[in-house]
Amino acid sequence: MPFARSPLVALVSCIALSIALAGCASYQWGARSLNNPRVRTVYVPIFESDSFRRYLGERLTEQVVKEIERRSIMQLAPSTDADSILSGRIVADTKRVLSENRNDEPRSLEVNYQVQITWIDRQGTNLREPMNLPVAPLLLRINQPTTFVPEGGQSHATAEQQSLERLASQIVDQLEVPW
Repeated sequence: MPFARSPLVALVSCIALSIALAGCASYQWGARSLNNPRVRTVYVPIFESDSFRRYLGERLTEQVVKEIERRSIMQLAPSTDADSILSGRIVADTKRVLSENRNDEPRSLEVNYQVQITWIDRQGTNLREPMNLPVAPLLLRINQPTTFVPEGGQSHATAEQQSLERLASQIVDQLEVPW
């Protein structure tokens, strides 16, 4: 009698397995699951900067390009061949004193940059839906504060570089498909 049930159990198992696999047909694994399937290439023009600090937009663009090459499966392409365009503008940079010594010399400072980014396809459609932020629909504002301690051997230049690297990482995070 146990042998008579084996074909029935096998048939039910096959049906259940085929239904389960059909439900997972569009599921992706690995890095490909994080990227928009419509976009294979991206063009990154030099970020604009409202800051008085020289070459800040160029340095941020360089960090974003390096981060895309390092983490994303998207390829960088010239503006004429790219599926999408990632552009940005540094809208604010501030430096403030967090703490002072008894002689009013700064002990700990904070550098903060705010960047607006847009990521659109060739038709001008926004590829990254704005999150719950009170900004314009095509703009996504990213903020990155970094602290540094001059007495500890850190400088404004090291804090600026660290902040640009973190900003680039956050910008490339925005290119991923939300879960």
